[in-house]
Amino acid sequence: MSTDSLSVTLAALADPTRRAILAQLAQGEATVTELAEPFEMSLPAISKHLKVLERAQLITRSRDAQWRPCHLNPEPLKDLADWLERYRQFWEHSFDRLDEYLQELQATE
Repeated sequence: MSTDSLSVTLAALADPTRRAILAQLAQGEATVTELAEPFEMSLPAISKHLKVLERAQLITRSRDAQWRPCHLNPEPLKDLADWLERYRQFWEHSFDRLDEYLQELQATE
């Protein structure tokens, strides 16, 4: 994942409304009206959030007559998870070393 796409993905995920929209879409496709139901905001405001998610390639929209259902595109999330995996491994290794050190301290007491 390039730094630019990572930045765009993280910026899109920074907003709790957009994360909630993605959670809804993880259950299946939905229209803008369906996505707006849980929120106390206008359809144009929801549409702005959807545009951010679309630019980050986290969602796609198809055309079905006059409807434009939204779909989750998990690929950028997988790329982000892969990027984060390196840091998880670093922290696990650090905690393992700390655990070993604490066990050594306890053994000398």
